[in-house]
Amino acid sequence: MSLPATAPALAAQSARPPRDAVPSRTLYALDALGARGTYRARTRRTVTDATGQELAELSLVPPLFIHRTMVALRRAEPPEADERAALLHRAARLFATGEVAGLSPAAYEEAASRAGGIPVSIVRRATATTAERLRRAYESVQYARPAGTVNGWQDPLTRTGRGTWTRRGEVFAVHAAGNHPGTHSIWPEALALGYRVAVRPSRREPFTPHRLVSALRAAGFGDNQVALLPTEHQHADALRRGADLSLVYGGAGIVEQYAGDPAVRVQGPGRSKILITADTDWRAHLDTLVDSVSGHGGTGCVNTTAVFVEGDAGELAAALAERLAVLPSLPPCDDRAVLPVQPAATARAVAAHLLRTAAGTRAWLGGEGVADELGDGSAVLRPAVHQLPRADAPQAAVELPFPCVWVAPWRRTDGVAPLRDSLVLAAVTRDEELVGRLVAEPSISNVFVGGGHPTHLKEHGLPHDGYLSEFLMRSKSVIRN
Repeated sequence: MSLPATAPALAAQSARPPRDAVPSRTLYALDALGARGTYRARTRRTVTDATGQELAELSLVPPLFIHRTMVALRRAEPPEADERAALLHRAARLFATGEVAGLSPAAYEEAASRAGGIPVSIVRRATATTAERLRRAYESVQYARPAGTVNGWQDPLTRTGRGTWTRRGEVFAVHAAGNHPGTHSIWPEALALGYRVAVRPSRREPFTPHRLVSALRAAGFGDNQVALLPTEHQHADALRRGADLSLVYGGAGIVEQYAGDPAVRVQGPGRSKILITADTDWRAHLDTLVDSVSGHGGTGCVNTTAVFVEGDAGELAAALAERLAVLPSLPPCDDRAVLPVQPAATARAVAAHLLRTAAGTRAWLGGEGVADELGDGSAVLRPAVHQLPRADAPQAAVELPFPCVWVAPWRRTDGVAPLRDSLVLAAVTRDEELVGRLVAEPSISNVFVGGGHPTHLKEHGLPHDGYLSEFLMRSKSVIRN
């Protein structure tokens, strides 16, 4: 039997604070951070929270400002490697515990939660995770260095000839995402390698990159080493033109746009999946399944989009729906919140898109809508569980920014094809021959075997979508007589 989509949401309403309990808050100034310091642009855009309340004014810089900043970054010399490591360690402490750009950690976390609609508990965890990755950034990049190379041409081993790990360029541009603060924990590795970095923040949640760049500068990185360049969408390409290499976040259209550009690394949809074969009992892994779908608010590319099961897909879908249905609908700054919040109009549009996409599937959760309005202009995006008729149903590739999962039957004759194009694939199986095929499949970036790890797991030293350093660096021979 299908579970009602609205009952848990109605039950959670008693926990919601009254609208007049929300205090007035400061309007923050998020200035650009150029090569000559802080810059308040003439053109500014208001950053609002999901209720429509104003949070900040974000300065938007013109192409000429971007060009001059990129030129300054290119002319700058990076600090020595040991100094870079020390500066990153200092920035980690400031980012996690210091007052940065006028914001305490608590004030930043509240602002980022409200702007992005991400539960504040998730933002707090992301603060700690980002700080830890900053501390270990120089160590982390070494995992990608080929074993036969050294870090610099002056290494004594180059006297007799040695492969040397070198940068592919000098300036790195980041077109950032706003779906989760944790996306900003990756690009500082470029600083560890000696790149100068320019970041274009998302206008949805600019607080995290502003705090991170500010912390890096306060730690000792020069204004000509790392910059924050908010700009209009039509001017964004000025960053790419001014950089040697770029990291771009976006959807399928962005992936297609830059597919043939070797200077651009694209972080697109994850379409992470779980496969459960008949030689295992999915009930023993239900906690991991639920966590994979809903952990971190279900907003990430590493959250599970589809579950394939060799057996009764309906039984598994019902169990997932039962567990996800009890998650509460709460404002993002409530400590108990676990689901993302968007402006009500945006949430209704997402819900309508889901209903159109899900035509022909069986709704176990979310069939009556997923936009649960809080009465303040915002709405929680509640979980959805839909059962697909076959493994190759097109819906299995549809990734949405909340806990939405498609459950499909899988047979041995279906093979690897339905599992392709996955950022993470969790294989709950004892079939080692099958695991070998999954690991060998080029379009599957990561394989977690055994069901003990949620698809959103990110451990120190493990690649995300490959190592970023693989893109930023190359090996060349150096022989010194």
